[in-house]
Amino acid sequence: MAALVVLVAACSEQSEGDQQAAAQQQPQATPVGTVTLNAQTVGLVEEMPGRTVAFRQADIRPQVDGIIKERNFTEGAFVEAGQQLYMIDQEVYLARVDAAQAELTRQRATLDQTTKTRSRYDPLIKSQAVSQQTYDDAVAAEAQAKAAVAAARAELEQARINLAYTTVTAPISGQIGSSDYSEGALVTANQSAKLTTITQLDPIYVDVTQAGGRLLKIKEAIRNGRIKGIEEGQIEVSLIIDATGEEYPHKGTLQFSDVTVNETTGTVRLRVVFPNPDGTLLPGMFVRGQVRQGHLEGAFLVPQKAVMRRPDGSAYAYVVEDGKVASKDLTIEQSQGQDWLVTAGIEDGAQVIVDGIQRIGPGAPVAPQPVETAKAAE
Repeated sequence: MAALVVLVAACSEQSEGDQQAAAQQQPQATPVGTVTLNAQTVGLVEEMPGRTVAFRQADIRPQVDGIIKERNFTEGAFVEAGQQLYMIDQEVYLARVDAAQAELTRQRATLDQTTKTRSRYDPLIKSQAVSQQTYDDAVAAEAQAKAAVAAARAELEQARINLAYTTVTAPISGQIGSSDYSEGALVTANQSAKLTTITQLDPIYVDVTQAGGRLLKIKEAIRNGRIKGIEEGQIEVSLIIDATGEEYPHKGTLQFSDVTVNETTGTVRLRVVFPNPDGTLLPGMFVRGQVRQGHLEGAFLVPQKAVMRRPDGSAYAYVVEDGKVASKDLTIEQSQGQDWLVTAGIEDGAQVIVDGIQRIGPGAPVAPQPVETAKAAE
């Protein structure tokens, strides 16, 4: 009986020793930080480089010859459409108007005379008191007189137009630049050199560029319904001013996109219009436009520190499945802040590993420890 007790005790001690040895051979679970991701609707925001462009710009040039008598604006001031800018010497053009008026009066008198002559011949031709040739000459003279009156009237109108052109007015409202000509300067009609320039700054255009291939992908996604929420004329755009790095306080609206791709850069131009009541934006400034291009449903925002790349550039991340590490290939749409916008490769509720990635590999046992999303993005 004593021998049996000793044998049972020995077997028990051997079993406990085997269990301890097996436990020592099993790898320990590595603690890792994880973030639980859920599918959500994410707005697509594309940041594009661009420059500001004047909404309207008009170079002012004379349309008649003459000496500038007056300059009626302050350089750099705001001018209204129709406001007088320059006055060109009018004396020659006033004389031409008077001459054209006199010529019109003379031609009207001639017409009156030829009309009366033709009227007197009307009853005479019926009684054959005058020859047919004489009557035909009277009718032709009246027609020529009518044509001469019309020509004289046109000459008078042209003279009045040229007289009006001596007053140079603003074709648009806007900020006027410096004057390249002063009083006493001789100008000629339709000269190549401008007198000054008017620029309309409110509103103002911003031309941004987007890769042509990227634009095609977005249009395809809109057609198949993957991207939603885009309505023509209602795409909102935010603006970052490169010089200061600050966001412009007003939002813009996308007006149109070019139908051709730039052969040199492979990009497409998109034009956005922004309100500019304070004149903050000036033509030629470098900016960055953040264009909202609809939204994706069922997408994930994966912290960038959790995403790795293979030599071929493909993206993947580690997730926890049944207490072990699993590698997931990711389809990335774009970056958003410190996250990647992922459209495939992640399932709803997945535990993505963000901390301790260097100590693990696929199949390794891990002990997930949830971390805050803000901390994970640091």
